[in-house]
Amino acid sequence: MINKNILKIRKELDKLDNHFLNLIKKREKLVNQVLKNKKYKKDIIDKKRISVIIKNIRKKSILKKVDPKITKTIWISMIKAFIEYEFRNFKKK
Repeated sequence: MINKNILKIRKELDKLDNHFLNLIKKREKLVNQVLKNKKYKKDIIDKKRISVIIKNIRKKSILKKVDPKITKTIWISMIKAFIEYEFRNFKKK
């Protein structure tokens, strides 16, 4: 038997996933703009900036009562994915 409540919740999750995809697309456009301004591949990874981002996400997660372990995992994964994206799309001038 199909649980109607679960189906309803899954529809909401699907809608949320679509919003996430739109946000990722916007982030990709911004990353492309940043990438155009980088002269060297070594400029792609900024460990200090990554550290600041992760610390800020932790603080914001706690303030918003979101599990900081979840957000840290998501952001680290997203940062790694975009670093790989930058390396694939880096073009020497």
